[in-house]
Amino acid sequence: MFNLDGFTQLEVVALWGVLAAAILGLLYAGFLCAQVLSADKGSAEMQKISRAILIGSNAYLYKQFKTISFLILLVTAALYFTAGSAHIAVGRACAFLMGSIFSAMVGFIGMNLAVRGNVRVAAAAQRRSFSEALKVAYRTGTVTGMLTDGLGLFGGTLIFMIYGEKAYEVLLGFGFGGTLIALFMRVGGGIFTKAADVGADIVGKIEKDIPEDDPRNAATIADNVGDNVGDCAGMASDIFESYEVTIVAAMILGWASYGHQGVIFPLLVRAIGVIASIVGTYAVRTTDDLRDAMKAITNGFFISAAVSVTGFVLAGFFYFRKPEYEGLAVWANLGIAGLDMRPVWATFVGIVLALAIQRLTQYFTHTEHKPVKSIAESCQTGHATAIITGFAVGLESTVWAILVIGSAIAMSALIYTGTDPTFVAYGVSMCGIGMLTLTGDNISMDVFGPVADNANGIGEMAKLPREARQILSDLDAVGNTTKAITKGIAIASAVVAAISLFNAYITDISTITKDAYDTIAAGLSVSYPNVFIGLLIGGSIPFLFSSLTIKAVGRAAFLIVKEVREQLKDKDVWEGKKLPDYARVVAICTAAAQKELIRPGILAIAAPLIVGFLLKKEALGGFLAGMILSGQLLAVFMSNAGGGWDNAKKLIEDGVLGGKGSEAHKASVTGDTVGDPLKDTAGPALNPLIKVMNMVALLAIPLVVKYENSVPVFWCAAGAAVLLIALVIRDAEKSQEELEIIKRA
Repeated sequence: MFNLDGFTQLEVVALWGVLAAAILGLLYAGFLCAQVLSADKGSAEMQKISRAILIGSNAYLYKQFKTISFLILLVTAALYFTAGSAHIAVGRACAFLMGSIFSAMVGFIGMNLAVRGNVRVAAAAQRRSFSEALKVAYRTGTVTGMLTDGLGLFGGTLIFMIYGEKAYEVLLGFGFGGTLIALFMRVGGGIFTKAADVGADIVGKIEKDIPEDDPRNAATIADNVGDNVGDCAGMASDIFESYEVTIVAAMILGWASYGHQGVIFPLLVRAIGVIASIVGTYAVRTTDDLRDAMKAITNGFFISAAVSVTGFVLAGFFYFRKPEYEGLAVWANLGIAGLDMRPVWATFVGIVLALAIQRLTQYFTHTEHKPVKSIAESCQTGHATAIITGFAVGLESTVWAILVIGSAIAMSALIYTGTDPTFVAYGVSMCGIGMLTLTGDNISMDVFGPVADNANGIGEMAKLPREARQILSDLDAVGNTTKAITKGIAIASAVVAAISLFNAYITDISTITKDAYDTIAAGLSVSYPNVFIGLLIGGSIPFLFSSLTIKAVGRAAFLIVKEVREQLKDKDVWEGKKLPDYARVVAICTAAAQKELIRPGILAIAAPLIVGFLLKKEALGGFLAGMILSGQLLAVFMSNAGGGWDNAKKLIEDGVLGGKGSEAHKASVTGDTVGDPLKDTAGPALNPLIKVMNMVALLAIPLVVKYENSVPVFWCAAGAAVLLIALVIRDAEKSQEELEIIKRA
C-alpha cells in the first residue's frame, strides 16, 4: 500500500512520526471536547436559546451541503481527466473528495461544538468567573483548531506515503477539495450571517433603540446562527485549505529543489507545529483578578511559537545534511560542512510574519489603540464622518500589511540568493509553512470570537445579571480583535500560498514544455500584450467577486429588515408577551444564502479556465499575478475597516462618548453595519478565491498547453466567456416568498 522505496530508514521513521503527531492532535481535540461538554450548561432558559441556535445552524449547513454536493461530484469526475496515468487520475479524484470531506468535517464539527460551548461560557459568566468563561470559550475554539491541524496533516502525509514521488500530483486534488469547500462555506455563511446581523441592527438598534440581542427582535437567533455558520464553519474551512495549499506548494517545489528532504521537512515542521499548539493552547488562562483575556491568548501564542521554533530548528539541524551542501556561507551552515539551514531560516521568517501580522491587525482593530479610538471619536459628528474615518483606517492598514508581507517574501528569497529559481521559490513556500505552523492557535483565536459573541447574546436574551453581562461583553470585544487577527493571518497566508503556487505554476509549465524555468518566467513580462491583458482581468476579478457577495448581503438584509419590522408591528411581540417567529427569519437567510451561492463559485472556477484557453498560458500567468495583488489589498482593507467600525461601536457601548442610545452610538452602528459585509463576507471570501483560482490554473495547465493553438477550443472559450458575463450581470430573480414579504411590508 505504501510507496516508500528510495527513502532512508530515518525518513520512513520520520513519516510515521508525522502521522502519529496528526493522530495526537485529533486525540487532543477529543480530550478538549470532553472537557467543554462536561461544563455546566446554565439555566433551562439559556439552554433553550442555545438549542434554537444549534437547530438553525445545522439546518443551514445541511441545506448548503445538499446545494453543493452535485457540483463536488461533478468536479471529482472532471479531475480524473486532468492527470496523465490512470493511477494518478484515480488518486487525484479521490484526494479531491477526501479534501472536500475533511474541510466540511472541520467546519461542521467545529460549528457544532461552538454552539454547545456558547451556553457553557454564559453559564461560567453567570457564576461570575471570568477565568472559567475564557477557558471554556478558548478551548471550544481549540477543538476546531486541532481538527484542522490533525486532519490536514493526516491527509497530506497519508497521500505522500501512498504515492511517494508522484504524491504532489495527487495532493493538488486534496488541496483543491479543501479550497473549493472553503469558498462555498465562506460565501454562503458570510451572506447568511451578515444579512441577519445588518437586519437586526438596522431595525433593533437604529429604528427601535433596543439592545442587540433583545428577544423581541425576530432576527436575533438568525444573527447568532450566522456567527457560527460564517465565522466558525467558514473560517475553519478557510484555514484548513490554506494549510493544505501551502503544504502542496512546498512539496511540489521541495521535490524540484531538494528531492526527498525538501518534501519531508515541511511535514516535519507541521508535525512540530501540532505539538507546539497543544502546549500553547492549553497554557491560555487568566485569573479573576487580572481579567486580561487578550494577554492570556497572546502569551499562549508566543509559547506555541517558541516551542515550534525550537523544534524545527533542531529538526533542520539534524536532517538537512548532505555532502553537496558544502561551501555554503557560515550563516547558512553554522560552520558545519554539509549542513544547510536555509529552509529553517525561511520557515522562521514565516513565524515572524505571523507575529507581525498579529500585532499589526491588533493595532488597527483593538479598542485600546489610536485607529479604533479615532473612529469612535468621529461618531460624535455623525454617520458620514464615522464612515469616512473607518474607510481611511482600512486603507492605511493595507499599506503596512503589504509592506510586512513583501518584506517577509523578500527575506525568504534573499536567503536563497544566487541559487536556482526553484530554490528561491521553495524558500517562499517554507515561509508559508512557517506562518501556518501554529494553525491550532490561529483557529482557536478565531472561533473564540463567535463563541464569545453567542454567549453574550445568550446572556442578554436570558437577562443575566449585570456583572455576568460585563464579563461576556469584555470577552466579546476581545473576540472581535482575535477574529480580525486571524483574518489578517489568513489573508497573508493566502498571498504567500498563492505566490508559492504561482511558482509551482511556472515549474509545471517548464516540466510540460521542457523549457527552462527562466525562459517561462521571462515570457510572463507585462511588455507582452496578452500578459498585460491577463493582469488587468485578474486584477478586476476580486472587485467583481466582492460586488456579487456584498450585493447578495444587501438583497438578503432588505428582506430581513422588512420581516423584522412586520413582526414588531404585533403588539404582543413588542410588549414581550410572546416571542417573534425566529425560524422564519432563519429560513429567509438560508434561502437567500443558497440562492446567491452559485454565481461567485462559478466565477472562481470558470474565469481562469476561460483566460487560459482564450489568451494562452502566459495570459493566465498575468491573470494570477493581478488577482493575487488586488485580492490581498482589497481583503485587508475590508477586514480591518470592518473590524475597526465594529470595535468603535463596542467602545461606545462600554460607556465612552455617551454610551448606548446616544447619537454617537447610532452613528457607530451605521459604521458597523456598513463594515459587516466587508469584514465577514467579501473580505474573508477573497482568501479561498485567490487559492481556488491558483489551484484551477495548476490543474488545468496541461490542458491549456495542449490546446493553446486549437481553434475549436478558442471559440468554445469565447462562448463560455459570453455566458459567464451574462450570468454575472444578470440579477437573481425574486422568489415568490420574497415578493410576498415585500408585499406584506
